[in-house]
Amino acid sequence: MPDDNGPQRVIALNQTRHPRSKMDLSTAPLPIREYEPMERHTSWRAGGVARYYAEAGTRAEALALAAWVRNHALPLVWVGRGTNLLVRDAGYPGLVAVYRAQQWRIDEHGDTAVLAVEAGAPMAGLARRLAAMGWAGLEWAEGLPGAVGGAVVGNAGCYGGDTAHVLLSAEVLVDDVVEIWPVERLAYGYRASALKEAPVAPGALPPLVLSATFRLTRDDPARLMASMQRIAAERKRKTPAGSSCGSVFKNPPGDSAGRLIERAGLKGRQAGGAIISPIHANYIVNTGGATAADILALIDLARSEVLRQFGVALELEVCVL
Repeated sequence: MPDDNGPQRVIALNQTRHPRSKMDLSTAPLPIREYEPMERHTSWRAGGVARYYAEAGTRAEALALAAWVRNHALPLVWVGRGTNLLVRDAGYPGLVAVYRAQQWRIDEHGDTAVLAVEAGAPMAGLARRLAAMGWAGLEWAEGLPGAVGGAVVGNAGCYGGDTAHVLLSAEVLVDDVVEIWPVERLAYGYRASALKEAPVAPGALPPLVLSATFRLTRDDPARLMASMQRIAAERKRKTPAGSSCGSVFKNPPGDSAGRLIERAGLKGRQAGGAIISPIHANYIVNTGGATAADILALIDLARSEVLRQFGVALELEVCVL
């Protein structure tokens, strides 16, 4: 998954590993598309193209693709469902790969259970299925965009819950080795983890979460579904319509990024086809035809004005590739 390389959350490119000529894709272990518009794969519906693009539907395909990429010295980034990603208009010169595996199972132990789930499974849909079965633990994820892998990497959370408090372990592909990381090794913080913060060594591949295990407890399905309905209603009330990535910035300690941006007088400010939402100032919405540059201009404006007016340095929650 994309990781956090500091306050700007920009994924840097290793210039020495860029492909200088057209790759021979005939040896690839699964179909690879060329010049794929990433606006098709991000919730902002904006951004440049990936020189190469692939979707691994199984664990075996993901491992085979990683090995092929390593043999060809091709720059690689693993992404999830694109709900927290902006690809610059210049595009990405390597391979953007998505891990789609979604199988899951529950091992019951009386009133508790362990959920084992592959990283491509959607968080919100999984939470609803579990609640309907009477299993509590992920109901806070109602309406949460993105997949399990992204939630594990970014310690996704909302409405009183987060990944760190229910995760038991994650299965992680580190270069060419599959490792089991207990939750303690992930060193979780607010929207942060060891996977997100650790730099990738030169010549190594970025890590990929393959699967995760979560702790569940038995509960009343009716109560769980009622709780999720309240969360869904609250989310709908607060969420601006249109194409966006959700919260652009992390909340500073003891404050709200949306409140600071609103106090800075930036609600409704536009750049090209992008607008800082008049409903929630921590959302930037693509009103139609926005470029990544339009969105980045509003990101820079919000950061600079909040810093100038209040002395607070906002940190991006989204990834910029």
